[in-house]
Amino acid sequence: MTLATADTPAPRGLAATLAHARYVISDNPVTGIAFGMFLVLVVCALLGPFIVPYDPLASDTAAALQAPSAAHWFGTDNLGRDIFSRVIVATRLDMAIAVFSVALVFAAGGIAGIASGFFGGWTDRIIGRISDTIMAFPLFVLAMGIVAALGNTVTNIVIATAIINFPLYVRVARSEAAIRRQAGFVQAARLTGNSEWRILLTTILPNIMPIMMVQMSLTMGYAILNAAGLSFIGLGVRPPTPEWGIMVAEGAAYIVSGEWWIALFPGLALMFAVFCFNLLGDGLRDIVDPQRRT
Repeated sequence: MTLATADTPAPRGLAATLAHARYVISDNPVTGIAFGMFLVLVVCALLGPFIVPYDPLASDTAAALQAPSAAHWFGTDNLGRDIFSRVIVATRLDMAIAVFSVALVFAAGGIAGIASGFFGGWTDRIIGRISDTIMAFPLFVLAMGIVAALGNTVTNIVIATAIINFPLYVRVARSEAAIRRQAGFVQAARLTGNSEWRILLTTILPNIMPIMMVQMSLTMGYAILNAAGLSFIGLGVRPPTPEWGIMVAEGAAYIVSGEWWIALFPGLALMFAVFCFNLLGDGLRDIVDPQRRT
């Protein structure tokens, strides 16, 4: 039997990223808790409609306004619908709104901000004026106007959420790109014959991803709150579709009469999701930051 004398080679590529992610999660308990909470949200979003005990749209007037019990863990609403089932199923819709709106604003605002900081000149001026115009409006009021003009569909909610977050991504990406555009590794990339856009996408973008991941995590929480706020005032997702904001709005009228559970549990779900994404940012930054992969 022969024994290996050479050192075990260090993992590379995806294996290295996964190993680093395991180290980050295990090294920081708060990050581990945040990823555990995120896993709960993902499981509810993917499997929620298949694991809930009741149909979230089925009404049972004989069981209306029942307090939490063994049969209905979160109680029932004014139409006898099981609140636990509706809260779990609503996770898919709220998570989808958050993910797609953040992906859209990152693709638009992130790239625009990098181009603004990297190229400067007229590119910087045009993108800066667009961002200033959006920032001149109260952001939630602007979202209300966009949804009211285009119609209260899920697609329009995603578009409105992306638009109001556009200036935040532009400013973060612009400042980071402006700092790095004269860095040594950028000059080296130019000397090797890379085009400006190739440098922007393959050299600048990966180096600003840590701070962008923090911004994306925070924006996902804000996107969920924005969707819930629009639904609360009647401009979001239409009933009877399960959505946290609609459920809080429906339950608000019953708090005075003592049916507190109708609004409480959807509100707790909102708090859980936003708290999760606020904690998740630092962990995602540590995972994608090349300087922390030692």
